[in-house]
Amino acid sequence: MLILGIETACDDSAAAIVQNGHLILSNIVWGQKEVHKRFGGVVPELAARRHTEVITHVIQESLDQAGITFQDIDAIAVNSMRGLIRSIVVGVSSAKAIAYTLNKPLIGVHHIEGHIYSTILQYPDMPFPFVCLTVSGGHNMIILVEDHGKYQVLGQTHDDAAGEAFDKIAKLLSLEYPGGPIIDKIAKQGNPKAFDFPRPMIHRSDYDFSFSGLKTAVMQTVDKSQKQNISIHIPDLLASFQQAVIDVLVSKTVRAANDTGVSAIAVAGGVSANSLLRTTFTQVANTIQKAVFFPDISLCTDNGAMIAALGYYRFRSGFTSQMTLDAQSNKPLESWSVLPS
Repeated sequence: MLILGIETACDDSAAAIVQNGHLILSNIVWGQKEVHKRFGGVVPELAARRHTEVITHVIQESLDQAGITFQDIDAIAVNSMRGLIRSIVVGVSSAKAIAYTLNKPLIGVHHIEGHIYSTILQYPDMPFPFVCLTVSGGHNMIILVEDHGKYQVLGQTHDDAAGEAFDKIAKLLSLEYPGGPIIDKIAKQGNPKAFDFPRPMIHRSDYDFSFSGLKTAVMQTVDKSQKQNISIHIPDLLASFQQAVIDVLVSKTVRAANDTGVSAIAVAGGVSANSLLRTTFTQVANTIQKAVFFPDISLCTDNGAMIAALGYYRFRSGFTSQMTLDAQSNKPLESWSVLPS
């Protein structure tokens, strides 16, 4: 079964062809880094314009790379729930046009659910139930994945997501956008114990996050040094900041895994590409005798393959969307209907 997946949640125009939920035949991502880097973050209106300009070409390239035509597709899956509304509209409109023209099934899916399936895509036999940490610039969630399409959100961020905090600290220091990769690189040269930054909410019994206070602590440290004309060793600053973020992410996720009694942990989303996060999770998981799964680096950020893989499982269970499918910017995952049993 061949599924075309389309993803336009933020600033990546993505399309992919996935066969039977796990074999990636193509995975095309057209990024907009050069468009937004001077602003230090994504400008929604510019993102939507670029999606409109390139989405047709991205979809066609996904077909060409897979060696198929539109007629070979069994269904079209698209993120219709979660992201920048103008960007989502472009993807949903494209998917509906294709589905209507070819009389093919349409499958609207949730962006966060797509990130969960970026791991299932690569490890189709991973054991249910498992705890999944989805961590990126737009969201932080700890989710109990009970089965295909059956979720319980255990915790989420109260304010900034971890990836957003990375971007804002990078902008503060006039580093590249997005901030995650450059901070990961520079932090390797620093001492993570040089600055004693807070670990927000790490000792609370719940599984929620808050990174605004940590971000503020870093900003105040930089501001104080500038006022006192004291030089800061940037690698030390970034290593200490990154360590604080990872300590919170790992601690909360491991606690959720222990409390729910699952045998496996999945980590997905853009920040799951962070090298220290992967190393730390692997070490801790081995210590507590739980398996940990990460998607390939190419599947961490937004991509069409995860949407196509998710679409396969939904379509296989009998789910399809109507042509009246709407784009929704912030539909809660827990309110999204589960797959038929």
